[in-house]
Amino acid sequence: MRKTFYVITFFAVALSVFLNVLSITRPDWLYAHPPDIFHAKTVIRYGLLERCERQIIDFPGPGEKGRIRYSEYSCTPFPSRKDDQCEEDNRMFCTLWWSAGYSAELGVVFGAAGLLAVIIGISTRSRRRRVWRGVAGMQALHAAFKIVTFGIITHLYSRSRHPYFEFARPSTAYILNTLSWLCDIFVIIGVLTTGLSADAGHAWAAGNRAYRPIEG
Repeated sequence: MRKTFYVITFFAVALSVFLNVLSITRPDWLYAHPPDIFHAKTVIRYGLLERCERQIIDFPGPGEKGRIRYSEYSCTPFPSRKDDQCEEDNRMFCTLWWSAGYSAELGVVFGAAGLLAVIIGISTRSRRRRVWRGVAGMQALHAAFKIVTFGIITHLYSRSRHPYFEFARPSTAYILNTLSWLCDIFVIIGVLTTGLSADAGHAWAAGNRAYRPIEG
């Protein structure tokens, strides 16, 4: 494979890993806005690692349009063994949510391994002939673990009876995860197409010195 293809692949894989890391660290896989109660508004964001809640209460104040606003924002680990009853009724829910987080983190490991494989491929021409298979394999695992995370969270928010999930909808981190594994799929298709074409001796993929079988 040409070095140019490896350079393009490096940036594509780096983007995919970056999006995955962002989706893990952001507390907004799901966004929930339960119905307002009197003058109180509550917004809850659920991430793979924590749950963040903002409460806004408006009190009538002096004057025609006067009001006093109280706002509080706090984040706690999610799911919590105590608050979310992980040792009792919600054991399966908590186990699946934690598994989604672990799966996304494992994806980062294989994404980093894919980046390392690309760097090795860039280093010498002889390695470029072989290492594309490893790059495709690492990216396939990177995508697979993220798709597992995506599937678990989608299932839980659409089927779970967890409080407030009936008001939840996918948010930013959910979208970032989706973009990340879609990016992986395009990378895998591109690497396999280019690598197989290079092995077949096509100059556009292998370069001016296309790979030729030794006749004898």
